[in-house]
Order: sequence, then structure tokens, then C-alpha cells
Amino acid sequence: MSSLLNKYNIPGPRYTSYPTVPYWNMNTFSGKEWKATVVKSFHETNTSEGISLYIHLPFCEQMCTFCGCHKRITKRHEVEMPYIKSVLKEWSLYCKLFSERPIIKELHLGGGTPTFFSPSHLEKLINGIFQLAERHENYEFSFEGHPNNTTKEHLKILKGLGFSRVSFGVQDYNETVQKAIHRVQSFESVKKVTSWARELGYTSVGHDIIFGLPHQTMKHVQETILKTKELKPDRLAFYSYAHVPWLKGNGQRGYAETDLPSPELKREQYESGKKLLAEVGYYEIGMDHFALKDDSLYKAMYSKTLHRNFMGYTASKTKLMIGLGASSIGDSWYSFAQNVKGIEEYEHLVANDIIPIYRGHILTEEDQIIRQHILNLMCRFETSWSEEKGDFTMINDILDRLTEMVEDDLLEIDVNKIVVTEKGKPFIRNICMAFDLLLHRKKPETRLFSMTI
Repeated sequence: MSSLLNKYNIPGPRYTSYPTVPYWNMNTFSGKEWKATVVKSFHETNTSEGISLYIHLPFCEQMCTFCGCHKRITKRHEVEMPYIKSVLKEWSLYCKLFSERPIIKELHLGGGTPTFFSPSHLEKLINGIFQLAERHENYEFSFEGHPNNTTKEHLKILKGLGFSRVSFGVQDYNETVQKAIHRVQSFESVKKVTSWARELGYTSVGHDIIFGLPHQTMKHVQETILKTKELKPDRLAFYSYAHVPWLKGNGQRGYAETDLPSPELKREQYESGKKLLAEVGYYEIGMDHFALKDDSLYKAMYSKTLHRNFMGYTASKTKLMIGLGASSIGDSWYSFAQNVKGIEEYEHLVANDIIPIYRGHILTEEDQIIRQHILNLMCRFETSWSEEKGDFTMINDILDRLTEMVEDDLLEIDVNKIVVTEKGKPFIRNICMAFDLLLHRKKPETRLFSMTI
């Protein structure tokens, strides 16, 4: 395994989209085209599968140095209502494009720290969204909570508004690691919010755990998982720390490369953690995710309805996902668009009746074919093609790039099918990279992605 780690530990995307953001073509993109594809997708699926909303709430009271998300560090809570008013105004601009009321199937609050906002302000946000929309009969609403500032009132109000899923960022329970990443929180605080959520009737409670953090040892990872076993969350994100210190504003320059575990230790942390999780009933779902058998993510994996988008893995798919808030990314299935990142600029554009996107990509026919193969691999660990499904002329080049992985027993290739082996699952990002035509046509001259291992 050590030789494979050395061979395949290279920079690569996590594939929450294809094409990946650095390869978006701004020459063919425009706000007009984005809105046209949103309307097209909406009319095709609103009354059947509904739509998804992602709302980015960017404020945090302190910087967590492991985080690569777009955020604003402040203790001034008077920023809450102006921002919420802007999000609701942006939503109204989208609703004006539609000929009928949107039917929302999935809604997710991310950040930043959504629970930076007071319960009453979050209530105004959600009620404001549904002044212009309906709930799908199979809706699922979720949010990210910080164990240190999620109150019982947060959980109670959001549950009353239809939220059934919550995920808490744990990362690691060791105090040395917590201090290095500026995320000091006790096991007791995580236990308390997890118990509250269950008491109030949340059907899925998730925890996020990260391996490969600064000063993190094998023992730290094992102890964190053993503590997690005591709380038994319904699902887990157990993923590799992405070291991207060149990205603006993420705080990862606060420690040295030498403070990080080696690639070999990172993989050992993952394999040991995965084994411990399996022993207590967790099943591996796609890449970096685990769930108990009665969780919707597990059921989606085995019914082959698991989906992956900018919100990560989801139990069902909607063709249209609208991103609201500064830096949010939307997906119309035919195109992607990202909002401006600056909060002041975002609020200014929305106040002037402008949907605040600043970049995006219109998918070509080739993009759509490759995206589906990458989605298949990420969600099912297999993909297939045939003459009946269209002319897939680029497959020979892709198969050539996979030859060495076949020799390393990472995957098996049939006449028109690829199946990832158990040995190959930790290298799924590398396998997807073989399909990434844009990446191979134009190799990046500077570092764009975190390491795959």
C-alpha cells in the first residue's frame, strides 16, 4: 500500500462538480444564459422532483484554521438581519423568473456557521423562503451546527420549520489538535447537542471528523472514533484534511507542513478509522462518508439513487439547485454559476435587483457525458457505456490512462464497464481524474487542488 500511496498521492479535485471550478469557461457564460437554463430546468422538473436550495450563511465568531470555506469573522451580530434580507431579496429575484411557485425538496443551511444566527432570525429566513414556495411531499431540510453555539432553541425552532437533519463539526476531540485548528470544543458539548437533536425528533444526526490534521496522531483519530461510537450519530463524514494554504483567507498558514501527518500516516489513520467504524455498524457510502443501515444515505447508496453536488452527497437528486448568499454556487444541470464572494458587494447587487453571480460555466454535450461518468464512480464505484447510449469516442484515451490502475488492482474493466475494487476505493479521486478531459488537455501550471491522499 505504501508504494501505491507514493504513486497516487498527487493534487486532484474532490469532484463536487464536473467541470471543476478552475476549468469553467467564462467565454461562453453569461448571466442571461444562466437564467435561461435555470428556467428550463425548473419547468422540466418543478412539479415532479422539485428543486434544491443551498443557503450560505458566512459569518463565524472565530477562524477555524482547517476550514477552506468562504466566511467572515466577526462578533457583531447586527450583521444578521441585513444579510437575511439580502438572501430573501435574491430568492425573490429567482422566483420572478418562474411561472409557478417553486416546490422545494431539499434545503440546506451551510457556512460559515449557520448557528451564528439567532433562532428567531433563522425562523424569519425560512418563513421568508416559504412565502414564495411550497414544500415537496418528500422534502428533507438540513443544517450545519457548531456544538459550541447551537442552542436547544436553535434545534427546536428549525425542527418546527421542517428540518430533520443536522450535522455537527467535531473534527477531533484531542485538545492539542483542537488548539492547532482553533476549534476547541468538549466531548460533553457535542454529546449535549446530539442528545437534544434526538430528543426533539431529528431523524438524522451527523458528525464530521477529519484525519490528517496538524499534530494529529493515530491514537487521536482512534480515540475520537471511540468517543463517536458512544454517541452513535446516524451518519459520519470522515474525510481527509485538505491542505490548501495558498487560498485566500483560510488561515492554514498558522502551522507548518511539518506539523501535518505524512501521507502514509494519513492513510493509516483512515484505514484504522474505517475499520473501527465498521465494527460498530457503519457502512462506507461513496467517498469519505459512512452511515448506519437505517439512515437515508445508506438506503440511497444501495438503491442507486445516491447523488453528489456542491452540497456533497445527498440521498436524492433534483435537476435544479439554486445557491443563495455570498459565494454560493448553483447548478441548473445545464450550467453552473457562483455568486460574488464579498458580502458588501453581494448585498449591493441584490439591492439593485441583480442576481449576484460573477462566474459560471455552460456545460457542453461532452461535459454532460463526463459528469455522468464521474457521478457514477463517486456514487456507485462503477460506470458503463455502450453504443446505444451515444458515441463515446473519448473512451479509448480514458482506458489508456486507467491501464496502470488495472495493473495495480484498483479497478476492473469489462467490455463496456468499469468497477472500482475494494482496494481502489481510497483512490477514487485518481480514477475520476482519468475521465477529466479538461484537466488532461490543460495541465495546471500552479497548484489548484489538495492532495488526493
